[in-house]
Amino acid sequence: MKLTVLGYWGGYPAVNSATSGYLLQKDGFNLLVDCGSGVLSQLQNYLKPNELHAVLISHYHQDHIADIGVLQYARLIQTFLGNELPTLPIYGHREDEQAFSKLTHQKVTTGIAYNPEETLTIGPFSVQFLKTSHPVSCYAMKISSEDSTIVYTADSSYQDSFIPFSTGADFLIAECNLYANQDGKSGGHMNSHDVAKIAQNANVQQLLLTHLPHFGKHDQLLEEATSIYKGNVKLATTGFTWQKGKI
Repeated sequence: MKLTVLGYWGGYPAVNSATSGYLLQKDGFNLLVDCGSGVLSQLQNYLKPNELHAVLISHYHQDHIADIGVLQYARLIQTFLGNELPTLPIYGHREDEQAFSKLTHQKVTTGIAYNPEETLTIGPFSVQFLKTSHPVSCYAMKISSEDSTIVYTADSSYQDSFIPFSTGADFLIAECNLYANQDGKSGGHMNSHDVAKIAQNANVQQLLLTHLPHFGKHDQLLEEATSIYKGNVKLATTGFTWQKGKI
């Protein structure tokens, strides 16, 4: 399994970058996890929008879904040009019916509801879900293939259930929108000590800090996290790639 970070900002994209978006690839299958603002532009550094096989959405805040509409337009324009494309499945939860309905657009995309209580199979990937602590319904994901397991926290304040959910994962992608002295409970976000505690207690092999804030110095997040988590930890950047055994 190969992971490429397309976007990592929380809230809105900084210049020439994007909010949440992660490209997972395995055996020629291309899965996009979340599709925030600017993600479609970044995606095209690696593949064409019509080369995606599926999209998986954690929740319906704009910094995670803003580019769904332009992804739909990109595929629709290809049909206008005479290119026949298969309907792209976009997987999301149904706890917001209005938002879920927008995942379907004409014949270019179709929304498919996942059941968070069941394991979802998408191509070569199997996905398990964990409901997070966020102002809207949001699901963390444990994405596994035959050779590796990635856990993506999506958006959440700290919860103990992340530890058993993440135990033994090869790679933990953890939202880190706050610094150690800040409490994210009311807004549904974690700080550097929260994510480091999860990584350390779950014995994950590697940690990536993402959904980064637009204030402060990000190197401070790294310093704070490494005071607790003794494994390999990095800050997310555009184009960052991961494969098991490489970072």
